Amino acid sequence: METIDDTGFGGIRLIQETEGFRYGTDAVLLMSFARRCCPGAEKAVELGSGNGAVSLMLAGQDPKLQITGIEFQKDAVHLAQRSVQLNQLTERVSFVCSDILCLKERFPHLHASADLVVSNPPYVPRGGGPPASRNARQSARQETTAELEDFIAAAAWLLRGRGSFCMVHRPSRLVDIFYYCRKYRLEPKRIQFVHPRQGQPPNIVLLQCSAGGGKELVYDNPIYVH
Repeated sequence: METIDDTGFGGIRLIQETEGFRYGTDAVLLMSFARRCCPGAEKAVELGSGNGAVSLMLAGQDPKLQITGIEFQKDAVHLAQRSVQLNQLTERVSFVCSDILCLKERFPHLHASADLVVSNPPYVPRGGGPPASRNARQSARQETTAELEDFIAAAAWLLRGRGSFCMVHRPSRLVDIFYYCRKYRLEPKRIQFVHPRQGQPPNIVLLQCSAGGGKELVYDNPIYVH
């Protein structure tokens, strides 16, 4: 079964499966963070776009933005494409079904084309939890084909000079994230921690990196969800 849900951002409505993956707080936080960090972006790419929530909400907030979502689950891409039609955004938003490991071969025209890349990669590393299944929720949580390094490498390949990569992840992976970002010349520029409540440690981190940027990291005030 499916629902049509009002996101509350720019009048965007989203078609979602009742039993499949449904967007949550992480998607809203990433969308808002990217908007704040890169208000002038005109061309964007989302890596691992799922049912299209982040891409559609970004497009709903900025009438100039063109965005392409890349997702390897066919069912999720189909839902996202239907949401594009529902919101009458076919001229600015598109979704393609592809593993990000195949970007260079399948979409060479996307090289160095984006002002902004956003991503909510799977949080659990390959082998770091129960074996990933074909279930959409599990696939969204655990690395199956592409790993964290692959997402960061793809973002670096997509961005033009001084473009921004915004991602949401878990604080426990920060050492790996910083290492891979530096490896692919994406310099961390802005970071924000998200806590469930005051007095509790952060469970989400938002990070903006600049392609070829200088070494300076700004800490935003933390967010407390409850």
